[in-house]
Amino acid sequence: MASTVQARIAERPGKMRVKAKPRPAARAELLAHAADIAPPTHLASIAPLRIDPADIKPVRPKAAKPPPDGIEPNRRRRLAKEHDPIGARLDMHGLDQDRARATLESFVRRAFDDGHRAVLVITGKGKVGQGVLRQRTPEWLADPILREMIAGVSPADQRHGGEGALYVALKRRT
Repeated sequence: MASTVQARIAERPGKMRVKAKPRPAARAELLAHAADIAPPTHLASIAPLRIDPADIKPVRPKAAKPPPDGIEPNRRRRLAKEHDPIGARLDMHGLDQDRARATLESFVRRAFDDGHRAVLVITGKGKVGQGVLRQRTPEWLADPILREMIAGVSPADQRHGGEGALYVALKRRT
């Protein structure tokens, strides 16, 4: 088998790729040019452009968005006792943050477009009661895009998921 491989290589010597070696003259030119360049300052490694440090403005942290208002107590009670219908349910168990946020936004938009007045979002409690989705969902619902559609958010009743779920009251479509 080795003889056939050697024969094929001998037949096509022009087809094999050979790595080009740098020319000695070009390498010498690069080294000469590098000697002309000033040694980098401590900022050169961070910012390749020359920027005056006085022109740099400190980054101010974004103000935290306030969470959506709570649902009125009477409306929450009617939802808990199922006198008012829960239009749709979303279970976010098993989703990572990126997929959960995208799913939540599309779910709320679709529920609003369908004319639902309240939905149930099940986030789960997470391990030891500190679930990431549980903490982040009110922040995502406070986003200005969704804020226009949401009337309020409250923790769900025990029969609907308790601390691991949220009632989301939607505004009426105009």
